[in-house]
Amino acid sequence: MVEILLISLTIFVLATFVGFEVITKVPPTLHTPLMSGSNAISGITLVGALVVAGRGGGTLAIVLGTLAVVLATINVVGGFVVTDRMLRMFRREDKSGGR
Repeated sequence: MVEILLISLTIFVLATFVGFEVITKVPPTLHTPLMSGSNAISGITLVGALVVAGRGGGTLAIVLGTLAVVLATINVVGGFVVTDRMLRMFRREDKSGGR
């Protein structure tokens, strides 16, 4: 049991370092389009969190699953808000006074 936990923790720490290094190498002009793409991945995370929360495999699993649902939902909604804000920057303004 301890061995599995140690391996999982090692993988998590390595993935954190690799993810940080990859993100810091991305130019600022690509951050928003990449975040829009990762928004779809967050939707997949939300589905997985719903499955875990709905299984009812014990109180801890339900609490952690519900927390994952809340956090993934915040991430998805925030991604859509930022994407919408980015797309509004590229809209042409109507100079005719109409809508």
